Amino acid sequence: MTSTPLRADAARSRDRILAAARRADPRDLRLNEVAREAGVGVGTVYRHFATAHALVEELTRNALHRLNAIAVEAAVDPDPARAFESALRAVVDLHLESGGLQAVLLAEQDMSPEITELKAATFDGLSDVLERAQRAGVVRTDLSGDRVERLICGIEYAIRLSAPDADADEPDPDDRALFVDVLLAGLRP
Repeated sequence: MTSTPLRADAARSRDRILAAARRADPRDLRLNEVAREAGVGVGTVYRHFATAHALVEELTRNALHRLNAIAVEAAVDPDPARAFESALRAVVDLHLESGGLQAVLLAEQDMSPEITELKAATFDGLSDVLERAQRAGVVRTDLSGDRVERLICGIEYAIRLSAPDADADEPDPDDRALFVDVLLAGLRP
């Protein structure tokens, strides 16, 4: 009888924690601040998420699934150039939407085995798209998937810097398009 209310209470606490964390910058997440914002004790936050990275992983879970869908969609596109370009544009957009995605993708170690598997499948899919584009002669052959990912992270940062002010949610759309076009041009042989 007491376990049902505790589970419901724990679920409500978890939902409040996630809601508070979504309002914070995932690149600078502090569990104490999340607890305060969620109206729960810091111990409650730690019971649900052992580290700030574990919380960021949970916040980006949907983005990771979307990233995997991008890789799957690009893999079935018969045109290697179009597949690579559309995947790269979608990946940049997703990075901009999900501020914590970069940290999760570049993490040496994941907190969740599901995240590890999802990242591996996604990276494999995107690597296949890159290799197919390289074999077709539309992308430089001296690029690895890791290098392209770092370039995307750099473009994401440059686009974020183009926001009219530090509190702006949306960077300048002209800069966004220009920077991605420059990246694509630089990736061509």
